[in-house]
Amino acid sequence: MRVGVIIPAHNEENSIGRVISDLPKDQLAEIVVVNNNSSDNTESVAKNHGAIVLSESKKGYGWACLKGIDYLVDKNIDVVVFLDGDYSDSPEEIKELLKPIKQGLYDFVIGSRVLGLSQKGSLLIHQRFGNKLATFLMSLFYGARYTDLGPFRAIKYDALIGLKMIDKTYGWTVEMQIKAVKKKLKYIEVPVSYKPRIGKSKVSGTIIGSFKAGFIILFWVFKSIFD
Repeated sequence: MRVGVIIPAHNEENSIGRVISDLPKDQLAEIVVVNNNSSDNTESVAKNHGAIVLSESKKGYGWACLKGIDYLVDKNIDVVVFLDGDYSDSPEEIKELLKPIKQGLYDFVIGSRVLGLSQKGSLLIHQRFGNKLATFLMSLFYGARYTDLGPFRAIKYDALIGLKMIDKTYGWTVEMQIKAVKKKLKYIEVPVSYKPRIGKSKVSGTIIGSFKAGFIILFWVFKSIFD
């Protein structure tokens, strides 16, 4: 099974090297860092640690993910893993995300920070509230069984392409999860550990960022009812 990892990164020079170093490289065919309009040394650090580095000048999590997917089109990848570049997740836990797919049981696996062990200060109060609200609404409207919108996830390549992802910013994770339910993908959550990120969050670390993320997440929840 050929696995490709996509790591969106905006100004993560202090963390991206640690993320790449901790990846279980014996299980990965492609390690792709998408430098998303960084103003620091994210690109050079990632290259020095052996990653393929792509550049996406349009700022936005979804833009970076889509750039990475485009790169993997002709790489014969079976499974795609998405992982943040801030070292809040534990890269070695990719093995746990891949296990249900390798066993042929599931198409889509989400690393749940809620089910796992989160260190103090890693999941802020408004993040926990947002998770509960969004997952409740997805359960109410779509019958989904989620506890988290965490970015650490693995999905079969063909299933990912079939979702026809379009969100360019903060709604990427919730779009994927809603579409997975509507497409009747076999999905499961596995517990993952979570720790305070290195550096300041571009989303949850600011009031404006949190508001924008919350608005777009709710937009996707309600928009998808009519799709």
